[in-house]
Amino acid sequence: MTEPLIRAAGLTKRFGDFTAVDSVDFTVEPGEVFGFLGPNGAGKSSTMKMIGAVSPVTEGTLTVFGLEPDTDGAQIRMRLGSVPQENLLDTELTVYENLFIYGRYFDLPRAVIKERIEELLAFAHLEDRRNDLVDPLSGGMKRRLTIARSLINQPDMILLDEPTTGLDPQARHVLWDRLYRLKQQGVTLIITTHYMDEAEQLCDRLVVMDDGKIVAEGSPRSLIERFATRDVVELRFPVGQQPEEREMDGLAKRIETLPDRSLLYTDNADATLVSLTERALEIESTIVRRSTLEDVFLRLTGRSLVD
Repeated sequence: MTEPLIRAAGLTKRFGDFTAVDSVDFTVEPGEVFGFLGPNGAGKSSTMKMIGAVSPVTEGTLTVFGLEPDTDGAQIRMRLGSVPQENLLDTELTVYENLFIYGRYFDLPRAVIKERIEELLAFAHLEDRRNDLVDPLSGGMKRRLTIARSLINQPDMILLDEPTTGLDPQARHVLWDRLYRLKQQGVTLIITTHYMDEAEQLCDRLVVMDDGKIVAEGSPRSLIERFATRDVVELRFPVGQQPEEREMDGLAKRIETLPDRSLLYTDNADATLVSLTERALEIESTIVRRSTLEDVFLRLTGRSLVD
């Protein structure tokens, strides 16, 4: 059995009287893609900063590679790659120069850096942009360059904070492909994201955080099976004619009434549709779909907007 790369027990982070991370426990295994999901202010980024040895632990224990961030921060950072929410690239330098200078931060020999740059340009599909300034590059290219830069030191683990925020669907899928290739190479990835489809696509295991606490943990599929039903029937009604929940009693395991529609959570959508025909409900449209991680996320963290 291999030892986990990360162990956290009672991990807590406070800023004055505010508790950002509230006594959480988790482990991250070698080679897995581990995700932190949660609304804004849930404690995801604060946890990532403690793992990255750039923010001290307030209480509890945390080990990364068997080392303690508070005392062995430099050793940990040498083995980490980091992809922050903002790209933080030097926009007045070329793609090649950004990679080269970042390699020098790790005190790598120039010959080694040059060799790795060639590999990383190919990995990020940026070979033909090597001599271009960063500023005019598209958002997707900048994001791929940021990920390539994080690999210059051949890290054992990469921290990715909202890696695809602001990208169009095509760029997101290209980035997913790059991350999946890293997983195939045995690199451990830790991702924070608010895109549920991204978590389902990439994560082997994840935790859902809310208000600084972990409220659920497991694989995407296991969380869906535990906190949702197999199917969801979405019903839309004419404006002003939304029925009361009692008029739909018995149609599903759980019914959620929203301002614009009702969601019927059921393990048998066909049976629910048959039962619906027996009710005198004026339905404008019906959508039947499988439950997703988003259904789990919203059930655990609520639908209230968090700024």
